[in-house]
Amino acid sequence: MGKKSRRKGEKKARMPYVARTFEGLAGELDLVALREFVPSATGTVTLAEGVEGAGREIQVCSLLPGNGAGLVRPDGQIWVGLQVLHNHGDISRDYAGIIETALTLEPGQPVAVSDPGVGPRLQELLVTDAPFEVTVHEGFDFWLEGVEAGDQARALLEQANASAAPTVKLDGVEAAYWTQMGERRFLRWVQPHDESTLLDAFARLHAAGEDHLGEGVRLIGMFRAHGLLVPVWETDGEAAALEEPAVALKARIDEALADTSDLTAEQRDARSGLANRQLTIR
Repeated sequence: MGKKSRRKGEKKARMPYVARTFEGLAGELDLVALREFVPSATGTVTLAEGVEGAGREIQVCSLLPGNGAGLVRPDGQIWVGLQVLHNHGDISRDYAGIIETALTLEPGQPVAVSDPGVGPRLQELLVTDAPFEVTVHEGFDFWLEGVEAGDQARALLEQANASAAPTVKLDGVEAAYWTQMGERRFLRWVQPHDESTLLDAFARLHAAGEDHLGEGVRLIGMFRAHGLLVPVWETDGEAAALEEPAVALKARIDEALADTSDLTAEQRDARSGLANRQLTIR
């Protein structure tokens, strides 16, 4: 077989799999939330010194029109959509590839999903220690701000708005989001800690009846996303009623994390129960 034929059959090198996709970014926890369960929210990241477009701000969106991966707005602003089904080994590289492509496009152009191959990750493109301020929106009206929209775009917006579950970000703790889905209300709270250590901590709290967020609020399970655990509570109340209890629970979690003693039999049973109710979504 000639060299030309061999080259034709070669596969593009893939990035190695990384479980904790956004580790190293100041907004890691909120990025996980926006990618996995927050229906409509935005935040801003900045390109780092030494990369093309240094200092340029990129708007990160939970969802873009048509589930797009990215777009260059008519004003030249780059938007990146997090809730896109792509994974070519390292999702951080996928998003970085979307930004790299967007930097080459003219205003008004969408960015298609494609395998970016081996290259820089978000952690190499962005200012990693800049605060990631999240704005939660009631719907997706921000899609059309500053642009002339036709009937098709407005119909798409109306459909998206109808599907957006009411969501509120808590102020007192990081990456905790209250949401109402039908008649049920939940708090999902992305945790930054090692999974095994966090399970031990919650086992201690659960055995002591201290994993709650007030009367009528119960821990119903956890799911894994991008290398992190996300405990989920069901509540009958509004988001505001969870603010103070969440701050108090964080203090109890920190105290339980600092406890390195062996788990008791009751705590081991609690840990097993929590582990059995876990679900991996990414």
